[in-house]
This record gives sequence, C-alpha cells and structure tokens, in this order.
Amino acid sequence: MPTEVLTEKNAYEAALENFDMAADEMDLEPDIRSMIKYPERILTVNLPVRMDNGHIERFEGYRVQHNTARGPAKGGIRYHPNVTLDEVKALATWMTWKCSVVNIPFGGGKGGVTCNPKALSIHEIERITRRYAASILPFIGPAKDIPAPDVYTNPQIMAWIMDTYSMMKGYPVLGVVTGKPVSLGGSLGRNEATGRGVYYTIESTCEHLKIPLKGARVAVQGFGNAGTVAAHLLDSNQGRVIAVNDSRGAVYNSNGLDIPKLMLHKDQTGSVVGYPGSESIRPDDLLTMPCDILIPAALENAIHEDNASRIKAKIIAEAANGPVTPAADRTLESNGIFLIPDILCNAGGVTVSYFEWVQDEQHLFWDAQDVYNRLQRVMKTAFNEVLKVHLDRRVPMRTAANIVGINRVTEATRLRGLYP
Repeated sequence: MPTEVLTEKNAYEAALENFDMAADEMDLEPDIRSMIKYPERILTVNLPVRMDNGHIERFEGYRVQHNTARGPAKGGIRYHPNVTLDEVKALATWMTWKCSVVNIPFGGGKGGVTCNPKALSIHEIERITRRYAASILPFIGPAKDIPAPDVYTNPQIMAWIMDTYSMMKGYPVLGVVTGKPVSLGGSLGRNEATGRGVYYTIESTCEHLKIPLKGARVAVQGFGNAGTVAAHLLDSNQGRVIAVNDSRGAVYNSNGLDIPKLMLHKDQTGSVVGYPGSESIRPDDLLTMPCDILIPAALENAIHEDNASRIKAKIIAEAANGPVTPAADRTLESNGIFLIPDILCNAGGVTVSYFEWVQDEQHLFWDAQDVYNRLQRVMKTAFNEVLKVHLDRRVPMRTAANIVGINRVTEATRLRGLYP
C-alpha cells in the first residue's frame, strides 16, 4: 500500500464519516443515531492451532454484529494478513446498510482471521476454520448471525463451519452459513452473485446516463470472483474490457481482452500476467487510464486523495468494499464521475445469500434461472430507489444509498423501541 494512503482515515473511520454525512442530510435525531451508528456486539477470539510441523501457533479472529434491528446479522468471513478489528467493524457497518438498501431482512455482521492463507496448507486452514467456528459458536446461528465467504474464504471453508456448528448441535444445520457447496444446501447462482449484481447496476447506470454498453471501455482492478464474473458478463454483452489486474500484475489491450481465454489463462498459470495478445502495464496505471467504466474489485482504499484527480472513468462501480476513501469521493464528485456505491453495487452476493438461507429454511431449492431473475429484480429496484434519492435530494450516490439504508434501519428501530 502506498505510504500516502496511511494519512487518510482507516476503513472504520470512513464508514462512520459516511454515516454522519447521510444522517446529517436526513436530520436524524441524536437518540436514533446513538442506537444505530455503532456495533451491538464485538467478539475477539484467540485461536491456538496445531500446525503441520507439530508446533502450536496463535491466530486472532473477530466477529462483529453491527445491527440486528431488521433481522439476523449477516456477513462474510475473510482470511487475510491485514485483517484488523477496525476493518471488520467497518465491513459489518457497511453490511447493515447494504442489506437494508436491497431490502432483505438481515442486519450487518462481519468476521475475520488475521492469517496468510497462501502460506498455510489445506489442513492448517481447516484447523483454523474449525477452531474459529467453535470460538464464535455462541454468537452464530440461522436466527442470530449467518456467516458467508469473503476474501480468501470459499464454499469448502463454509462447509467446515457448517459441520463444526452441526456437530456441536447434534444435527445438521444448513442455514448457519451461506455460500456453501450446493450439495450441502448451497444455492445455484451463489458463486457468481456478486459479479452479476455489479453487472446489473452497471447496466442500469448506462441506461440512466445514456452510455451504450456495447463498445464501452472497461478496466477491472482485481480479477477475483466478483471482478471475473462482472468482466465476463460485460464482455458477453459486447462491452470492451481493455485492462485487468490481479495481485501479480496487470495486462492491457486497447482492442479488448478475450475474457473467457483470459480466465482460462489465469486458471492454468495462477495469474493474468503473461496473457498472449496483451501488454504488461503498472497496476496503478490501470486505475487512471481513460475508460468508460472502472470496476475496483480488490480491497479498500484503492482510490484515495492522491490518485482520485487522475481518474478518467465516466462510471466507477464499486465491486469491492470501501475502495474509495471519503476524500477521494469529494474529488470524483466534483469531476462529474458517476459512482455506484459499494453497498448497492456489490449487494448481489448478500442478496443470493439471503435466497440460499430462505431455501435452507424451507428445504425447497430453486433453479439457477429463478435465482438470476430474482436477483436482477432486487438489484434494479434498489438502484432505482437510490437513484431517485440522488436526483430528488441532489446528493452524491453514496449518500443517497446510505440514506435509503439508514432510513429502513431507523424505521425498524423506532417501531421496536428500546428494551428494557
């Protein structure tokens, strides 16, 4: 991470600043602010784990439940060396507004373990996962808090959490996590849900701005799950994906990259680097190249105060959580760049997680096209609701999305009252 980014607010401070901006616009009273601004519960767990060499190593894990006024907490678990409690608090806060924006009956939660999964064996990852699941077990459950995959976690890790929880309970509990393998109660369409949601919001934005999707130049920062799916859908609908990067480097072709072949290249080599028919560029240059649509799909703070003025995209679609800092937001807004905020843009994942939870609770499963149709309806409705606030109040799209989300949580909080 560039050293200049360190002078900006961390992710949690940014989440609180964005909340306050929306709350000020809403004239939200202090009593309600104090009830919904901060996390309800924060759990830190120490995880002693026996490594493959026989030694015991200690890891630290977190689970944060930000708000449960509208339903059980919902949010992913990430494994990453840079996981901190503040990061998890920020992600849990964003999850509250995200679930509310797409109007699903969940609150916000998030979890994480500070570790480097790339340096661990599959057996060590399983032991960390089961230890972490056992440690947070009193906090989670289908009616309490429902984890899901996030950065460097996957359906197999969710299966281990589901199994650990079920063994403790004495019977299988499918609905304790989402993002599971389909054979264990996972939903068809879940793996590509975040990227599909990104695509649907980009499609709606292009319709609003009257920018043809056909031939639109697209740059994708982060060729993981969400970035890959969004790029593939845009490519399939005649968008021109000209640049892509991953953790090892970036590739560029002004005429457009062949995304299916690039996906195959990454599967075979582990990276987009070296893809035939492309030229290598600096990852930082990808963010600032002229394009119609920029999709930051990596980690937080990719666009910050020092590079925001050089962004040349017409549309920024936040597939990642918190990729634009508050200082950068102001610069992008003043430059007329249309931003699709993360709590709207990448909400496809939690929406299909909700669909999965519903299917698990009903023991009745849907086909893939049914999932896609329902997801498209939810995402398009949410986009139009946020756009209306943006146009009516003349506020930035991020503030508009927060207003929609905060308003629903506020209504639930007022109706429920204060106990005791």
